[in-house]
Amino acid sequence: MAYNLLKGKKGIIFGALNEQSIAWKVAQRAVQEGAEIVLSNAPIALRMGELNKLAEECNAPVIGADVTNNDDLNNLFTKTMEHFGGGVDFVLHSIGMSVNVRKGLPYYENNYDFTHKGFDISALSLHRVLQTAMKMDAINEWGSVVALTYIAAQRVFPDYNDMADNKAVLESIARNFGYFYGTKKKVRVNTVSQSPTRTTAGSGVKGFDGFINYAEKMSPLGNADAAQCADYCVSLFSDLTRMVTMQNLFHDGGFSYTGVTKEIIEQMEK
Repeated sequence: MAYNLLKGKKGIIFGALNEQSIAWKVAQRAVQEGAEIVLSNAPIALRMGELNKLAEECNAPVIGADVTNNDDLNNLFTKTMEHFGGGVDFVLHSIGMSVNVRKGLPYYENNYDFTHKGFDISALSLHRVLQTAMKMDAINEWGSVVALTYIAAQRVFPDYNDMADNKAVLESIARNFGYFYGTKKKVRVNTVSQSPTRTTAGSGVKGFDGFINYAEKMSPLGNADAAQCADYCVSLFSDLTRMVTMQNLFHDGGFSYTGVTKEIIEQMEK
């Protein structure tokens, strides 16, 4: 069901790769709610993914951008503003990558060149996006930026590896930049800490099925899926949440505030 929550709004969706992607679902929901969008991803992801299919469905242009490259981001915002004839009202940052995870290196044996690359893509990219947008005045007043994160930023999940560090910095950037962008242009910046979700990126984490099953048993409402996360992101893009900024918002069925559940206790006592 659509409510026209984003009627007349325009936005950029970073990170849609395939139908499993949360960003893919967000793009679909944003358009259903009346928005016009631009889709963006790294050049290699554009070659590997299925973004043209989504672009056709959403009637959205695809503008590739390496988020570690300032020139690419300048080009993205320039072309987006030309396409829309002005600024955007929302941005989704759904970007994350760890070479250490891909290579199967444990946290205590991380390769620091890999660490730096993952940090640049997964965390510092949010700062680059926001800095570029602010300099170009690319986000309209009362606009909304949402970045996706995970509770491993606050708690230890051994196989989440250096992505936990990246997410912790990502959340800090959202808070700090949210202050400056809020005072300058009333732009709000938040992170959404989502349940473990079966995406291409998430499935690369060792023991991911265990993550999902454990979280399901630990969450009073169960795990939130990608489509439900898209609903939440749309609400944060809308005018209904104008005074919400600099927050890390848990969208996890109650996992983040549950100490233990009867189901877990009963399983441990077997």
